Amino acid sequence: MFGSTRNPIVNRPQRGLTVCFLIALATAIPALAAAAWQPLPDVAPAPADNPTTSAKVELGKMLYFDTRMSSSGNVSCFSCHNVMEGGDDHRPTSIGVHGHVGNRNAPSVWNAAFLPSQFWDGRAATLEDQAKGPPANPIEMGMANLDAVIDRVKHIPGYKPYFEKAFGAGDVVTMDNAAKAIAAYERTLITPNSPYDLFAKGDLKALTDQQSRGLATFADVGCTSCHQGPNFSGPEMAPGTGFFMKFPTFPDSPYVAKYDFLSDAGRATVTQNDADKNIWRVPGLRNLVYTAPYFHNGQVHTMDEAVRIMASTQLNKELDDAQVADIVAFLETLTGPFPAQEMPRLPPTPGDLID
Repeated sequence: MFGSTRNPIVNRPQRGLTVCFLIALATAIPALAAAAWQPLPDVAPAPADNPTTSAKVELGKMLYFDTRMSSSGNVSCFSCHNVMEGGDDHRPTSIGVHGHVGNRNAPSVWNAAFLPSQFWDGRAATLEDQAKGPPANPIEMGMANLDAVIDRVKHIPGYKPYFEKAFGAGDVVTMDNAAKAIAAYERTLITPNSPYDLFAKGDLKALTDQQSRGLATFADVGCTSCHQGPNFSGPEMAPGTGFFMKFPTFPDSPYVAKYDFLSDAGRATVTQNDADKNIWRVPGLRNLVYTAPYFHNGQVHTMDEAVRIMASTQLNKELDDAQVADIVAFLETLTGPFPAQEMPRLPPTPGDLID
């Protein structure tokens, strides 16, 4: 924890300059002294009923890239969550089967393993639950139901050995196991060891002066009231609990009408509870340089505009150009190295699979 008396950097008297820097920073910026600057773990947590194995990851990656899990045979998880880039599709809202257009921006799949719930409205408790959503969504992948999805997979004989390798012999080609495999693959899609992570581990030279100012400003103006923890998506919570916040908190901000932020009721579309209107799962902030456009409706195209909007709509503050530039510089430090990805070779398609 940054500022803790147990910090080994602080407890080494020979590093006088480091100690002086930390004391000066904490004195100048009180918010920093209380904030916990946590690096992203090197391994994503997995539920007890779905431990990550190489066989599951291999199968899950195949299913993730396989367009045959859609009714048209041309849409896959990868179509909207491009792991060769930022894990999204760079569209305001995604395009599904038969050219259908969704109503929300595709969240990045990178580091989704650290979210306590999935989708913008938090309707899926886990990655396993999330993996079952798009295939049977009429706009996204368009299959009639989950039974139709797994029947399609069963009709591809080459998949069975991969399911047996991952889950054992028997009747293992099931939708539950397909979702577990996809989730296992997605738990490998993490980006630790960003410049911020190195800083949080004690390397104070990992950030430039501007980035350090941005970190301080980010905390001082109040961004950490929501964006905290290793993924900057809120405090650690039990899977399925979700960390939600009203957006916009200050609906009189001029940005609200400009970007049409109130037309989508958010979590209320799931719960049918008016108290959840315009309530959203707090998104993570990692790799933002790769994930424009921003917000649930994908209407904001630059990070500096997004920072101004959040300050206005959530904190009722107007930041000056220098503050915005510093915060953006800090947010850029949350981009970590991406593990290399290669498209998998898929089992062959039977001639009668898709009419």
